[in-house]
Order: sequence, then structure tokens, then C-alpha cells
Amino acid sequence: MYVKTWEKSGATYASVYRSDRVGGKVKTTEVAYLGRVEPSQLPYLKAAYAKKKPRLVYEDGSEFQG
Repeated sequence: MYVKTWEKSGATYASVYRSDRVGGKVKTTEVAYLGRVEPSQLPYLKAAYAKKKPRLVYEDGSEFQG
């Protein structure tokens, strides 16, 4: 799954998409419409749906153990 973003009238919108192979071709399906998002939220949304999850490091330098 991945996040697709676009801009319209100065606002940023996002949706979550899934890609499946059907009959030898790739078919893209919208899984969830997230609506209007702030540009500061985009890195977090993309990281949440990334294949390789980023390492979470807190402000005090400790890492997420989970």
C-alpha cells in the first residue's frame, strides 16, 4: 500500500492505494480516502504505509521496542 497525494485549490489531499496483479497487469485500487491533510503530516502518513518501516527514535534518544 502507498499514499498518493495531490493539490487542489491550494489544499493537499491524500488517499491510500493498493496495487494488485490481475491477469498479468497491475490494478490500483483506492483503499481509503484520507481527505484534506496538512503538508507537515505527509512524511508520517507515507512512513506508516511504507514497505520498509522507519526506525522510531524519541526526543530523548531512546528507540521504540515493539
